[in-house]
Amino acid sequence: MTECGNSSASAGTGSGGSFHSMWRELLPIGRHSGSHGYRRFAWTGADTECRAWFKEQAEARGLTYEVDRNGNQWAWLGDPAQGDAVVTGSHLDSVPDGGAFDGPLGVVSSFAALDELRSRRAEFAKPLALVNFGDEEGARFGLACVGSRLTAGQLTAEQAHLLTDGEGVSLPRAMEAAGHDPEGIGADPDRLARIGAFVELHVEQGRALDLSGDRVGIASAIWPHGRWRFDFRGEANHAGTTRLLDRRDPMLSYAETVLAARREAELAGAVATFGKIAVEPNGVNAIPSLVRGWLDSRAADQESLDQVVGGIEKAAGEYARAHGIDLDVVRESFTPVVEFDHALRDELARILGTTTDLKVPVLGTGAGHDAGILAGHIPTAMLFVRNPTGVSHSPAEFAAEDDCVAGVLALADVLEGLACR
Repeated sequence: MTECGNSSASAGTGSGGSFHSMWRELLPIGRHSGSHGYRRFAWTGADTECRAWFKEQAEARGLTYEVDRNGNQWAWLGDPAQGDAVVTGSHLDSVPDGGAFDGPLGVVSSFAALDELRSRRAEFAKPLALVNFGDEEGARFGLACVGSRLTAGQLTAEQAHLLTDGEGVSLPRAMEAAGHDPEGIGADPDRLARIGAFVELHVEQGRALDLSGDRVGIASAIWPHGRWRFDFRGEANHAGTTRLLDRRDPMLSYAETVLAARREAELAGAVATFGKIAVEPNGVNAIPSLVRGWLDSRAADQESLDQVVGGIEKAAGEYARAHGIDLDVVRESFTPVVEFDHALRDELARILGTTTDLKVPVLGTGAGHDAGILAGHIPTAMLFVRNPTGVSHSPAEFAAEDDCVAGVLALADVLEGLACR
């Protein structure tokens, strides 16, 4: 489901429009009629529509709108040059056939929280900014959090220029085709220096809040996680005429490695997923010459993650040798454990503890976020909104209207506590 459930509650009813009307406006963009999931990939038509929506929301509220050198969108209340700004927001892109809430809930809630503060006649002592970070999911170019990584200097311009999509289109070319000049991409320390705190609201990707009965939670840390590419190279041959004993079939080694990943993850109390595969020549009647699979693995600590990935690599090597297959393993991305700023996290807990009757637990997460990228450079924190299904990256992803509203109000309380007199 993607519609918020019925409720008489409301939030963010200022002149810019309510949470509910914004949600309805954004909901159809990039939605696939067959899967009912979202295909809002970076620098595509759907992404352009989402960006236009963000700009319209900013201008409707009289905010100063800008796009930075890396394609991230900003809407400012107050003078950014003043510094010590409080920033909130998330992203609008999606994974293939993803849900409606992952990312957009944080962006819509940021505008709604500003509307709520204006309805309270809050007086701002610090600049406030709302942001839509580009290409957070990495669905098109294979690397997550491109916009925030570039800004933070964790992805260089040279590395970004080498990123290509499945059709061979480079990231700079895609940006240029969408009307953005790619020549200036790269680290943006001056922009980061303006920010005193970044708070990202996000739908929970799991069921911890549902199990505890809480509507809103505060993030403690992001598990260490990464992506590894496994290339199994064998020999293409005829599927109908080649004896089983004469085959060098890389699909067998890949399949056995997928099962090994499940075993290793269970042993370590972690998660491991082979969710993407490419096969050559990819014919029904052909034994593959290459099977390329991408592993995503995450764990509560670095030692557990090393145990899982090391065990999978060892098993893959053994299976490959047994079948006469050549194996290459490449780590394509990696993010160590991210501890959110303890002082900011504690301040969020203090604010929400005094402004709301909600119990607000602190919990970890296995999902990566722009907030995690920025955490090494500026104080960051996250709020989670309950997801009763526990499902994410799927059309079944869901948050009830009352919980969405609770998230907006919690975010408004936090912004008021951090940015207002």
